Amino acid sequence: MPIAITLASMKESQKDAIHHQRLMLADLLSAPLAKLAANCAAAWGERDKLDIVLTDGFRSIPHCVFLYALDSNGIQISDNVSSTGLLPEHYGRDRSQRPYMRETVPSWGFLLSDAYLSLRANRPSLTALQVVRRDNVMLGFLGADFDLRDLPVTAGHYEESRDWRQIKGDPAIRSTVFQQCRINSLMDNNMESAMAILEELLTERGMFQAVIHFSSSRATIWLMEDPYRYRILDHEALGDPDVCLLYSRRPYPGDALIPQDRIDPILNGMRQLRLVDETLYLRSASINIFNGMISLTFSCDGTHYMSWSEFLDKDMSFWVGRAT
Repeated sequence: MPIAITLASMKESQKDAIHHQRLMLADLLSAPLAKLAANCAAAWGERDKLDIVLTDGFRSIPHCVFLYALDSNGIQISDNVSSTGLLPEHYGRDRSQRPYMRETVPSWGFLLSDAYLSLRANRPSLTALQVVRRDNVMLGFLGADFDLRDLPVTAGHYEESRDWRQIKGDPAIRSTVFQQCRINSLMDNNMESAMAILEELLTERGMFQAVIHFSSSRATIWLMEDPYRYRILDHEALGDPDVCLLYSRRPYPGDALIPQDRIDPILNGMRQLRLVDETLYLRSASINIFNGMISLTFSCDGTHYMSWSEFLDKDMSFWVGRAT
């Protein structure tokens, strides 16, 4: 049986991962909801009997928070059924304007809604709707609400796309970019030492990610030995090779996507982008050796995300033209 699933606009890799996850959830939920809807048909229009059927069937719907019955106009004709019992205050509630009721239920009668924020707890939630029929006549819907925290993650681990992406920044900055020019930062005045220290930390001292803030003369770094905490190296640290003594030497990881001997050319390329033009210049950059990605944020506040190899494939003339 086909499943109706709608997705927001986003990158294809994200769409694929979410689509697979939702298919697995729909497969888990559609059969028990169809069976319970068939049981509800016999009690349709009788509040007390519907509550009994829903209560008896509540545990057959995995991970369900609330069960209820709606007429074809979205008006609730049963109490809410929950793990703690009946919630009669929801009887007669108009759900017609809730996000899941504004989606089109397909002809086969099952819909797993897009995620939305619940009114009760303001948390990401899903609703499954199953059409209830008797003698091939549509009576209404069986609704089942789910908190995303309770639902199993059945899809594989999501991998961030390595495709080149360009994201435009603050329009206020973009509109005045040609009215500004680069002013040497403390890091600019000591760039050779800063880049040499960052290379040492990346290749020999267990640093796997860094965000380099050229304009404000600092770097935020993450280390393999303590990956959940970041450290900040200010311009003094980035000018003092003794800072490397703070971090234990360790072998360059074999599963890093950026080869060890490419770290220096990447940092040198960032250095050139910082100095190549007085108007369109690099403000900050990041590098992560495990996912093989770097980012570049320019004076126009536009940011590029790309693989390390794509970055090294481009010369400076390309970047000065592309930064806007």
